[in-house]
Amino acid sequence: MRECLTSDRLALFLPSLRGGGAERVMVNLARGFAERGLDVDLVLAKAEGPYLSEVPAGVRVVDLGASRVLLALPGLVRYLRQEKPAAMLSTLNHANIIALWAKRLAGVPTRVVVREANTVSLCSANASSLRGRLMPFLMRRFYPWADAVVAVSKGVTEDLIRTVGLPAEKVRVIYNPVVTEELFKKAEEPVDHPWFAPGEPPVILGVGRLTEQKDFATLIRAFALVRKERRARLVILGEGEKRPELEALVQELGQMQHVDMPGFVGNPFKYMRRAAVFVLSSRWEGLPNVLIQALALGTPVVSTDCPSGPYEILAGGRYGKLVPVGEHEELAEAIRKNLTLERENIPTKKATQPFTANEVCSRYLEVLGVSR
Repeated sequence: MRECLTSDRLALFLPSLRGGGAERVMVNLARGFAERGLDVDLVLAKAEGPYLSEVPAGVRVVDLGASRVLLALPGLVRYLRQEKPAAMLSTLNHANIIALWAKRLAGVPTRVVVREANTVSLCSANASSLRGRLMPFLMRRFYPWADAVVAVSKGVTEDLIRTVGLPAEKVRVIYNPVVTEELFKKAEEPVDHPWFAPGEPPVILGVGRLTEQKDFATLIRAFALVRKERRARLVILGEGEKRPELEALVQELGQMQHVDMPGFVGNPFKYMRRAAVFVLSSRWEGLPNVLIQALALGTPVVSTDCPSGPYEILAGGRYGKLVPVGEHEELAEAIRKNLTLERENIPTKKATQPFTANEVCSRYLEVLGVSR
């Protein structure tokens, strides 16, 4: 007979708190659960990363001290046996598989829910590592062990069902809790970048890892076209392996004086709040948090109509311009038009209501089987 757990303790498992959308989402969920009086553990394969400083005081950080997620398996098994949390939520597919194995090896009745935040078929097709290419096979084998699977958008759900073969009734769509009080507080902090000073040319902003997925090359090419018609500047916040290629492209297009890539910043929201236009140039996504955050802050947005997320967030183009993936000329035209858009014309509250922390936390607690 299955043991009944009465504990209110919830565990959130992920590799670390390095900068990224999934990490920020888990910190926001931990905060929301703790505010409802639940005991919350952030269980990390390795307790490192800039978001450690944002973990609320009422949330316990459990450091498994592993150099790789795979090596965290023994520690996670021990944690489950000792603490017996009522439920555990994990995110990022390689960590999800470890979480599912840990529950099986621990022999505990903890309800395990895995969160999928990206379009699996496209991630696998564009993966540079063997693990990435094999991930759909591993997910097909082990995701059925989960008590439930959360997908962050309808597009991710459809891709999971098609690529991984999960039954539709096992997958729940729950958006990310990215619209928080903390977002608006951080947006009011001062920006020390000289390009955001009053009287300077308008700044076009991109935020994300410098990877193939984010396709900042298309944004840079589009910006070069915009510069032919009007003064503007481009700032891209993020770090990644594509930096040398992107810097070479900036130089090739003669935009060195007008493009800045300062790297990862802990608070991109103060930049979003002051940008003239926010641009998402991705080839694929799951549910791009940065697009929601920029929209919530009242910044005009332009996005590629990539799978998955932007179409849902922008209601098919009602709340921001959608352009085809990889088309820098169309992206440039959309940016030019948005540079003259008044912020007051954007219905931000209605557009971002589904992504508020309170609403999303309630939906997660429901799927985790915890009432609060």
